[in-house]
Amino acid sequence: MNLLFKDMLQLIPPEGLKILLVLLLSFLVGLDREERSVEGHRVFGGVRTFPIIGLLGYTLALLSGEQALPVVVGFAVIGGFGVVSYWHKRSASEEAGTTTEVSALAIYLVGALVFRGQFWIATTLVVIHLFLLELKTGLEGMAKRLAPTEVIAFTKFMLLTAVILPVVPDREFTSFQINPFKTWLVVVAVSAISYGSYVLQKMLEGRGGIFLSALLGGAYSSTITTIVLAKQSAREHRPHAISGGILGASGMMYLRLAVLVGLFNRELLFKLGPAFCVLGLVAILGGWIWSRREDDAAEQVSRIEATRNPLELKAAFLFAAIFLGMLLITHLAVTHLGTGGVYSLAAIMGLSDVDPFIMGMTQTAASSTPIHVASTAILIAASSNNIIKGCYARFFSGAPTGRWSLALLVILALLGLIPAWWV
Repeated sequence: MNLLFKDMLQLIPPEGLKILLVLLLSFLVGLDREERSVEGHRVFGGVRTFPIIGLLGYTLALLSGEQALPVVVGFAVIGGFGVVSYWHKRSASEEAGTTTEVSALAIYLVGALVFRGQFWIATTLVVIHLFLLELKTGLEGMAKRLAPTEVIAFTKFMLLTAVILPVVPDREFTSFQINPFKTWLVVVAVSAISYGSYVLQKMLEGRGGIFLSALLGGAYSSTITTIVLAKQSAREHRPHAISGGILGASGMMYLRLAVLVGLFNRELLFKLGPAFCVLGLVAILGGWIWSRREDDAAEQVSRIEATRNPLELKAAFLFAAIFLGMLLITHLAVTHLGTGGVYSLAAIMGLSDVDPFIMGMTQTAASSTPIHVASTAILIAASSNNIIKGCYARFFSGAPTGRWSLALLVILALLGLIPAWWV
């Protein structure tokens, strides 16, 4: 059967296969545009017009050879017909759009691309084009729900990744071996994970209950999530649900750290990855079981308050500065204070934001810091951070929520130190 199919294909000239591809791709878009009407008037193009436009683009590309002018002139002519069509539609309805006319221009270019042998690009453009056409209702609804601040936030993310990162020098400076590119790459990685969690929180806002909200908040920042939940417990007396959510958020911290460590240091990932995954899953499962216990209060906590958007440029530059500071301090601690100094620094840094210190360890491990020292220091910092979060929960929430949260996080901190015996 395959041999017969190959023999049949050999009977068709190569240019014939290109023409068939143009007809297929343009027909699919024309089929979508067929029978579209604005107050009873047919729109520009359908299952006949679009294949003709695609063949026109193919033919002009064939006749022009290496010259681009005939293809450009043909594009302008199709655009002129589109302008006339749009003017006619606007006279019939104020709600008329330009989607069909722009689609015709796209199909014209697809024909030219197929002639040039760009089959994958032509096919991919048509597939994406069809997705955009069919998802009109969903995309327009999303645009209405999307606040301008969210668009600005995504623009900031693109600024961090696509604009700043490529122009940062990728080489080491000074005796401390500071690499600006790796520094900013760390900022991008931390921001990306936090931003992804933030987007999911916004999408699921009001759904999924408190525990799911706590998990997403933990991927963003387990410390902030703990404080928010603790303050919320003062208004809503659900001690099991809230303390379980706080434990689950700290479990997400371990999974988040496993991803960040794995992105920048494979050797550290082999050392800490299994332990972090086990600790994270144990905390999440334990928090979920604890949150399912009955509380005396009748009210239900549906969700936690939404966190702030993490993509602030000031915060990004501040994180980069703190990260560089951690690199310098760690290097000095290893050189002048030894292993005990690094461990003490880890315990102190766990009292605030552990990300800069841990990401600094991923850069110095196996170079200025022995791999087993870096692994143990990361475990100490994470456990120290769990203890301070328990203190935050105890301070900001009333009893018994605060007591249970502190107890659960102290237990998790002690469990988090066990892997230090073999790393």
